[in-house]
Amino acid sequence: MSEIKFYDTLQAKVREFRPLDPRGKEVTLYTCGPTVYNYAHIGNFRTFVFEDLLRRFLEFRGFSVRHVMNVTDVDDKTIAGAAREKKTLRDYTAFYTQAFLEDMKTLRMLSPGIQPLATESIPDILTLVRKLLEQEYAYVADDGSVYYRVARFEKYGQLSKKKLDGNIAGARVDVDEYEKEEGADFVLWKAAKEGEPSWDSPWGKGRPGWHIECSAMCMRHLGETVDIHAGGEDLVFPHHENEIAQSEAATGKPFVNYWLHAKHLLVNGEKMSKSKGNFFTLRDLLAKGYDPMAIRYALLSVHYRHSLNFTLDGLKEAGEVIKKLDDCYWQCLSRLCVLNLPEKMGNEAAYDGAIGPELERSLEDDLNMAGFVAHMLEHITHLNKVLPSMGRLDLRGCVKFFKGLDGLLGLDIAAVDSIPEDIKTALGQYSEARKAKDFSRSDTLRKGIEGGGWLVKDGRPGEPSTVKKIRRTWDVKK
Repeated sequence: MSEIKFYDTLQAKVREFRPLDPRGKEVTLYTCGPTVYNYAHIGNFRTFVFEDLLRRFLEFRGFSVRHVMNVTDVDDKTIAGAAREKKTLRDYTAFYTQAFLEDMKTLRMLSPGIQPLATESIPDILTLVRKLLEQEYAYVADDGSVYYRVARFEKYGQLSKKKLDGNIAGARVDVDEYEKEEGADFVLWKAAKEGEPSWDSPWGKGRPGWHIECSAMCMRHLGETVDIHAGGEDLVFPHHENEIAQSEAATGKPFVNYWLHAKHLLVNGEKMSKSKGNFFTLRDLLAKGYDPMAIRYALLSVHYRHSLNFTLDGLKEAGEVIKKLDDCYWQCLSRLCVLNLPEKMGNEAAYDGAIGPELERSLEDDLNMAGFVAHMLEHITHLNKVLPSMGRLDLRGCVKFFKGLDGLLGLDIAAVDSIPEDIKTALGQYSEARKAKDFSRSDTLRKGIEGGGWLVKDGRPGEPSTVKKIRRTWDVKK
């Protein structure tokens, strides 16, 4: 078994992956989750699906993954949205949190082991702010806000490769409406404004800054140093840079061993924008009739460190790949469940259905999806050629392969692994009617099978007909 390698943004190179766990069995993974002020868009899900692939591959390789994904339910956007809709912050964010969880399920994303809310992590946040004040990495402004003193952290800029002089002072960290010593300093605790949600603190009522939320939640649930922290490239600066500064100043330990970042998504070659009419949420695409597994495949198919140009034509092509996988799987399962075949046909070695070494090596190489997809499609083409000569033993290996593929890619191809008896009976009768050229009866039987949620696929001359479960339709609620 080869070594796993990931590109680490901090060291700016591909590194061999070694978990902190001395037994080499557990991996801690923190991923920045959604800010729940609206429905998540496909740019968000490009990152979330990459992180899901990362976790799936680690688990495929035998690691137990402790996965924490936070939910940011208090910030300027959530507060503004709640005020606009005249709702409490809790009610407003609960709606979009639930929508996000539904979207995760739709895209077959694994649920994080822990999904903490920022508003439920206030005690941990206050503890971390106190520690930074005690060590003089933070200070209290006249209005009761607390700021991080960036100049005191000598390694600031190590992740983003930015220098304090010149190009940080005018960046996003400088837009807070609160008093601070230096332009690069960022807020840890914001003094309360009238009418906004707030919590008690030693410095007066207020609310946490965005960056301190993630540091507190990550260390609370995974410890002071974690194996992998992942997110989109837009979070490298200032968010992840600030997480490092806060966390390492407080603990004196490295915060993260491997930083992985997904590159941005473009739509038709341009940045996604509502004004350009190229802004899509997942639910927008479902409402247009696109299969969520085609959406997932399209988001996965380009290496996470390359820009993904998302187009509707590309989404149709992704749908064709899903259909190719579907068709191969259902031919295999139909032959296994319906035909009276011998255990083994011929003298060749049995097909065990294992994920091949070429596929595994591609993912070991920093999740190289281009190589994985190429080898996967070659394998499917080969399976289609040899399926007619497979006995039951080989067909069971074929089912195993698709289940392994689902485990890695989450494409829901092999979710159904049996055919109901009534469908098998009807398919047999359909085949007999076709042999007898009783096309009226075969048409009636075909419609009955389709009414039961299955499609009939006629084989080439001399080959049996097979069935395929109709992929579910999606009731999009907004």
